[in-house]
Amino acid sequence: MAVTVHIPGPLQKLTNNQEAVEVEVADAASIEDVINGLENAHPGIKNRLVENGEIRGYINIFVNDEDIKFIKGMGTHVKEGDSVNIVPSIAGGA
Repeated sequence: MAVTVHIPGPLQKLTNNQEAVEVEVADAASIEDVINGLENAHPGIKNRLVENGEIRGYINIFVNDEDIKFIKGMGTHVKEGDSVNIVPSIAGGA
């Protein structure tokens, strides 16, 4: 099955400047499987997203607009046709 992963600008150099990529994963796949599939197709991207087996603190990942931090984190399941958005945190203030 395939899911679409939307890549933020700073990481697009690792995906040949693609804004979105299709990742093939097995049925009953998780975000961890998606990231591993992404790494297989685009080496080096996993290191930017994961540290010590968990999503880096400044990275947010959404499956169909739901933040995986409020679901099951890396264990969040995906299904055929899901949209996965990788969103780096934005810092700032007045």
